[in-house]
Amino acid sequence: MINTAIITLSDRAYRGEREDLTGPELKRFIENNKDYSVKEEVLIPDECEKLRDILIDMCDNKKYDFIVTNGGTGLSKRDITPETTLSIIDREVPGISEYMRMKSSAITKRAVLSRGICGIRKESLIINLPGSPKGALENIESIIDIIPHAIDTIKGNVSDCGKCIKNDR
Repeated sequence: MINTAIITLSDRAYRGEREDLTGPELKRFIENNKDYSVKEEVLIPDECEKLRDILIDMCDNKKYDFIVTNGGTGLSKRDITPETTLSIIDREVPGISEYMRMKSSAITKRAVLSRGICGIRKESLIINLPGSPKGALENIESIIDIIPHAIDTIKGNVSDCGKCIKNDR
């Protein structure tokens, strides 16, 4: 079972000015996949220190396998998710974020404006998704099937990656 956490970044939803639709949609989608269990959901404002503290706690203390952020990946001055994630990860996994952008850009050109990243801290995989429900779901749908292998590899549970991938096309 892949223990998962969802962090939603939205100033307006945090202040109660609008409903968070993305976090609940992501939870439904993730939990419909038998390999995943959402252990925690958090709604926070777009604040670097708050996100940094939560990410570090989720990776270092709670030891979640998979942490999904949504929101804060755009071009506005308050969009701090990629920079904050970069500041706490040990290694970046650019292929995942590149693949999500490529898949999404086939649907809308605006996908190339997403600055979301993917990275590893200790044995946790962190991905940044867009804040819109549609964008977040399109992105996670494109990569959900590769996450179990990524987690196994991060944890050292795969000795020969070439043998475990039969047809990944």
